[in-house]
Amino acid sequence: MKRVEVKKTFFAVLFSFTIHTPLAIVALSPIAIAGCGYKPMTTYTKNVLTDKIYCDVDVYLRDPENAVLVKDALNEATVSRFGARIAKKENATTHMKVAFKSVSFSPIQYDDNGYAIYYRATVTLSIHYESDKYKGDETVSGFYDFPIEPNAVISDAKRFQAIRFGAQKALDAFISRLAMRGEKL
Repeated sequence: MKRVEVKKTFFAVLFSFTIHTPLAIVALSPIAIAGCGYKPMTTYTKNVLTDKIYCDVDVYLRDPENAVLVKDALNEATVSRFGARIAKKENATTHMKVAFKSVSFSPIQYDDNGYAIYYRATVTLSIHYESDKYKGDETVSGFYDFPIEPNAVISDAKRFQAIRFGAQKALDAFISRLAMRGEKL
């Protein structure tokens, strides 16, 4: 009988611990983050860019459909990561122009027969930005690794997806650089 009571007590304590620990972590996280001096990245990017941004993307003649993807990714980053609004060209206080410098695919892994089974897409973007506060040019790269079937060519769908994800990673690198610049201002 005592053995059953010990098991019940053990599981009651274990259950209580697993329920209350996540709540304690959630409750104490803001205190820990505020105590260490953490500031969100938007705080620093706002030192470089303003709150109304116009984004323009040059069409890459080899892959014109990718300009739409980069434009969408840039608009999403403007709202979610810069904490700004997308504005019309005449109302904007910051202007950004993005152009593809290069898109390349290179094999990074081969199977036993020597066929490429993993590729890396590298997307390099040239970004010019101009605001009331700051003006600059950045060249950033992003990459995306993806598998293909042995002895196969890269399909248009995989190519399109790889360029999209590579461009998003390049934009993430750009945002990080802006945040570093903003911290110094």
